Amino acid sequence: MAREQLQVLDALDVAKTQLYHFTAIVIAGMGFFTDAYDLFSISLVTKLLGRLYYTNLNAPKPGTLPPRVASSVTGVALVGTLLGQLFFGWLGDKMGRKTVYGLTLILMIVCSLASGLSFGSTPKGVMATLCFFRFWLGFGIGGDYPLSATIMSEYANKKTRGAFIAAVFAMQGFGILTSGVVALVVSSAFDHANRAPSYVDNAAASTVPEADYIWRIVLMFGALPAAMTFYWRMKMPETARYTALVAKNAKQAVEDMARVLNVELEAEEEKLEKLAGKPSNSFGLFSKQFLRRHGLHLLGTTTTWFLLDIAFYSNNLFQKDIFTAIGWIPPAKEMNAVHEVYRVAKAQTLIALCSTVPGYWFTVFFIDIIGRFAIQLMGFFFMTVFMFALAIPYDHWTHKENRIGFVVMYSLTFFFANFGPNATTFVVPAEIFPARLRSTCHGISAAAGKAGAIVGAFGFLYAAQPKDVGKRDVGYPAGIGVKYTLIVLGCVNALGFVFTFLVPEPMGRSLEELSGENEDGEDEVDAAVESNAAAGRTVPV
Repeated sequence: MAREQLQVLDALDVAKTQLYHFTAIVIAGMGFFTDAYDLFSISLVTKLLGRLYYTNLNAPKPGTLPPRVASSVTGVALVGTLLGQLFFGWLGDKMGRKTVYGLTLILMIVCSLASGLSFGSTPKGVMATLCFFRFWLGFGIGGDYPLSATIMSEYANKKTRGAFIAAVFAMQGFGILTSGVVALVVSSAFDHANRAPSYVDNAAASTVPEADYIWRIVLMFGALPAAMTFYWRMKMPETARYTALVAKNAKQAVEDMARVLNVELEAEEEKLEKLAGKPSNSFGLFSKQFLRRHGLHLLGTTTTWFLLDIAFYSNNLFQKDIFTAIGWIPPAKEMNAVHEVYRVAKAQTLIALCSTVPGYWFTVFFIDIIGRFAIQLMGFFFMTVFMFALAIPYDHWTHKENRIGFVVMYSLTFFFANFGPNATTFVVPAEIFPARLRSTCHGISAAAGKAGAIVGAFGFLYAAQPKDVGKRDVGYPAGIGVKYTLIVLGCVNALGFVFTFLVPEPMGRSLEELSGENEDGEDEVDAAVESNAAAGRTVPV
């Protein structure tokens, strides 16, 4: 099979790991650090928001956010993220990765800061402001997904490409961890400065006015890491694959990469013109050729990410409710408002430190050794096992002496989510599609994931409510309870295991070989795609 490859792209594929690789990881990774911080920090302060703005001092328990408000505050950023992934993913293929990259970061910085501001002091005004800015924050975050993955994929060499993309995504773990640490530090400082009784002892005094600053500081802190990397993000050159294969400017691609790689490269404009004229480099997203060659691949990346995020986001966003249900966090009425933030942050930080962060980095170390396919299958399998192990004997785990066991098992579901499909669903869509559609297809896959996250966030909020009215949050209808919700999530993970068989194995191959962009004719491209499918343990496309 004749494969023509531009010298500049071949140089990138075989380049030794060097400083520019690590620079790109840090620049793109800090965006993901911010993404995770902003998306998951809201779960640390929702109980505080309920106390501050919805407490009835005559009620036996502190106030909680009404169902519609809670689902809006939690889910509005996810809706924005979904739309941002689709829009900026498409724009990244039209205008270039670098140009759009700066726009997303500016949006994230501005909206992170604005999330801590309010129009008025009424509950309605505060929540409306928070939801408005968190929607646009999510919109900016959404753009970071396809652009960061595509940029890292197109900069990397083929030997360690998976580890580099996974390392960018692994910064999400540090973002989740940092959100917990910031909430711990801020709440601890306020708790020491403003001693307050528990709600049951003195309902009015249990929420000090200064507590209103806590959630604002926690949310606004997310702008800091994004702002720190803005200059360096703007200094990055456009990727050679976009410049050469999409913008058709071989000379500029060579100039940019010659500076990065410190080597002499030839522009090869005639070869680029020949490559650009091939049928494999002209079909669009809605063409029969794309459907035949990449249709099942796109179905695989979208379904697995959708199913993964139902479980992953429902677990992450509602850790506080699960920990309260098993008694690991005391009942709200036995704490003051600030101390409740501290206890929720402490539990979430321990989970992130012991399971979430290690899981990400296990993927980084092993993804180019055992492959994406094996890691994803293993992750979905063990997530299913541990979900059922938590759910079926759920009453056993609620006894005080068994709570540590529950937390360990619960932590393992996070570990295998991150040493599993949470990382691989991000990596693979950045590798298997043509350069002119890569950012768009990654955006579509990621948007399917966020649709799953919305299902998890909104669905779990209602489904996990107990049937017992006395144990239910105010304003919520009866749900199926935590036990049966965990069973549902276990079944979702099992479906993810099945749909993984639609996803090919990209390990060790160049991006052009995977997408068929450097093949000569239709027959060769189809043969290459079928070869890739077989090697990737998936059905031919």
